[in-house]
Amino acid sequence: MMEKMIALQQKRRSKKGGFTLVELIVVLVILAILAALLIPALTGYIDRAKEKSVTAETRQCVMAAQTLADEAYGNVAAGTAVTVDAGKVATLAEVSGTVSDIKFDGTNKSKITGLKYTKGTKVCTYDGTNYTVA
Repeated sequence: MMEKMIALQQKRRSKKGGFTLVELIVVLVILAILAALLIPALTGYIDRAKEKSVTAETRQCVMAAQTLADEAYGNVAAGTAVTVDAGKVATLAEVSGTVSDIKFDGTNKSKITGLKYTKGTKVCTYDGTNYTVA
């Protein structure tokens, strides 16, 4: 009797164990459901990351515009309005988007109070204190 049990156990061990087709399909379906739940969450994170990236690049543009305005202010006569080229701002800030609508303070003609930065479909505006992405 003991010999038969040992032989049966050895026989079970010698069989090749594997997964059936149904088990594999069930696992794939479960993975597909999990992926379907995960994708919408990731797209929200991707959009927020793009907005933060555009905001950071707008900050770089504002700093570059302020630097160019300060340099220009030192070279112009007193009371003369300062102008800054948007192309030079983008080059100095090392950004790939488009800079436009650079505005200066009315009393202090060298302070940047507004700037618009566009990259792809994202537009970020600086109004003197806040950055707004649309």
